[in-house]
Amino acid sequence: MASSSTPGPSVALVHTGADETLTGEAVALDVQPLGFFLRAVGCLIDMVVGFALLLGGGLLIATMVVGATLPESAVGIAVVTLLVVVMVALPTTVETLSRGRSLGRLVVGGRIVRTDGGAAGFRQAFIRSLVGVLELWFTLGAIAAVVGMFTPRSQRLGDLLAGTSSERTRTRPLPPPAPGIPPGLESWAAIADVSRLPDRLAARMSTFARGADALDPVSRARVAAALAEAVRPFVSPLPPTDPETLVRAVSTVRRDREYRALLLENQRAAALTERV
Repeated sequence: MASSSTPGPSVALVHTGADETLTGEAVALDVQPLGFFLRAVGCLIDMVVGFALLLGGGLLIATMVVGATLPESAVGIAVVTLLVVVMVALPTTVETLSRGRSLGRLVVGGRIVRTDGGAAGFRQAFIRSLVGVLELWFTLGAIAAVVGMFTPRSQRLGDLLAGTSSERTRTRPLPPPAPGIPPGLESWAAIADVSRLPDRLAARMSTFARGADALDPVSRARVAAALAEAVRPFVSPLPPTDPETLVRAVSTVRRDREYRALLLENQRAAALTERV
């Protein structure tokens, strides 16, 4: 008796980079993690503020003991309360109410978010603050620094346990709108592939397009020809046009697409801020 088998559904594997933010719908967000150095600076600022609060609270407790306002039997309780408030309660409250921000992260332009791109809440803030007592306060940040150096998004131990990371909140300024596509090349611009164009070459083309009118005609033609020759291997298909028009067209397409990408990045960052 012959047996028949029905092939099961095919499964497609999607590979993402270790530093990409992947939503629950398997959509990779184009957001940038905050680098190790900026995270360290932000953490240092927060810890300096915390030490100042501890010092101020300690002086207040000492003043109360000297003035007989606080009995000596309650000094231990007051010290423990001060430590819990400064190291756990205050960071948790600030991070929860500000949706992942703190004074240090505000200075360096970062914010704590969930690894799926959503806004961090009380649970994540509490776990991070609780673990921070060990990796930040008790070891003066040594554990956080070691772990952060070996994680793709510079996550510390508290981030790994809470499922969070630090993302940039300051995006690059949008460039000025690019000039229009040269007449007759609109259909080419819709299908042109300029993604392989090196950044340095694109910057040279943009500089030429902005200042070409001020160049001597002979120099202008020579520079345009050199740029067109350099850009031909990175553009597909090539439009049948003169060198300067080619340079202007490719530069415009490149800048238009970068402009749209930056707009989308800003919209995603704004939507991330509004998430609860």
